[in-house]
Amino acid sequence: MSVPAPPHDAAPPGQPRKAAAAAWIGSALEYYDFFIYGSAAALIFPEVFFDDSDPATATLLSLATFGVAYAARPLGALFLGHVGDRLGRKKIMVFTLVLMGLSTFLIGCLPTRSQVGTLAPVLLVLCRVLQGISAAGEQASANSMTLEHAPPDRRGFFTSFTLSGTQGGQLLATLVFIPVAALPEEHLLSWGWRVPFWLSVAVAVVGWVIRRRLDETPAFEQQTATEGVVKLPLVVLVREHWADVLRVVAGALIASVSTIFTVWALAYATGDSVGMSRSSMLWVGALANVVALAAIPLWAALSDRVGRRPVFLVGAAGSAVAMFLFLWAISTGSYPLTLVLGVLAFGVVYSAANGVWPSFYGEMFPTRVRLSGVAIGTQIGFAVAGFAVTFAAQIAGPDGDDWFAVSLFTAALCVPPVLAALTARETHRTATERLGERVPGSGTERPAKVTA
Repeated sequence: MSVPAPPHDAAPPGQPRKAAAAAWIGSALEYYDFFIYGSAAALIFPEVFFDDSDPATATLLSLATFGVAYAARPLGALFLGHVGDRLGRKKIMVFTLVLMGLSTFLIGCLPTRSQVGTLAPVLLVLCRVLQGISAAGEQASANSMTLEHAPPDRRGFFTSFTLSGTQGGQLLATLVFIPVAALPEEHLLSWGWRVPFWLSVAVAVVGWVIRRRLDETPAFEQQTATEGVVKLPLVVLVREHWADVLRVVAGALIASVSTIFTVWALAYATGDSVGMSRSSMLWVGALANVVALAAIPLWAALSDRVGRRPVFLVGAAGSAVAMFLFLWAISTGSYPLTLVLGVLAFGVVYSAANGVWPSFYGEMFPTRVRLSGVAIGTQIGFAVAGFAVTFAAQIAGPDGDDWFAVSLFTAALCVPPVLAALTARETHRTATERLGERVPGSGTERPAKVTA
């Protein structure tokens, strides 16, 4: 017979806001590092690390290195999820930030292909793998931290600050690259592209100071004090929560919308077939992220009232249509139309799914395996999303201008998230200590003691 878990102790006054602020700032700083790579992969690296290939092949190879980090993320999630569910969320949040800052700084120090030959892209891929391992634990640990500190009736709102922080980091990366992209070609390709990567030192120091001061969550401390930690979180996850892990994997494919918007659309719009300027397209991303900063917490607050599933469904299904309109706008060469539809697609519609998934996924799992469940599930889905850019470059044809095929590809990737949401439980009114439990009598009740 299952023994109910006691309610976890309430967080100290002000701690939920402190946790949300730490998640926002840390994620913004962490993903500043991650997203400057995306801009550089689309605009700079084809000419710096793959300049021995024809332009189309160089772009394809450069975008493939962007996806390498996503391939490394599932492995990072296995390790960091295990450590986070055994030692706590705070330790992972500090570790991931330092690793991201170091690997990003090293990218800015790399020699080019013209200087050391094939060693240059090899070192680039190695640094990108380290970025991927860092990112694998970042969002899952920050999401778990904010969810477990948040008031039960506002978990969606507080947890969304992790993702609005991610958008803030993308905005910061874009704003940094706008003046860099405007440099004369000679300066841009010699030293200008390195500056945003070198700034990661300051990013890592600031983030480390903020996160070191954050308390561990009451839910994790209660779990440790009553049931103890799980020796092998992955065993419990596969045995008791495999269906929800699959839902998270499917739901995480929605991130393909972000990678195609951020990287492939940028390369397409600034390529020979359309010919928009680098700076103007970077401004589309910047303004879309400004709107997303406001939209994400609003969508998340709505999910606290009407539920996670309907809000997530609006974002997943709506993104398929909105991205079609955005890529069509680019194909027309009309910058005002591209700007408006870009802000609508990424800043408003995509933000519905993006702002809700931290609470939606996190609430599928109990405290003892929450970080592992979210980390492993999302990173497998994100691995596909990372390589969606490479697939899009191939689908777009030799001239890279078949936007309609890329739109259909993006819409297809939005189908699994829709199915995941339709089959998931609604959890926005479930008490925090009851999250991840099953219906009594189903054979999947939560055991009283951890045995794995």
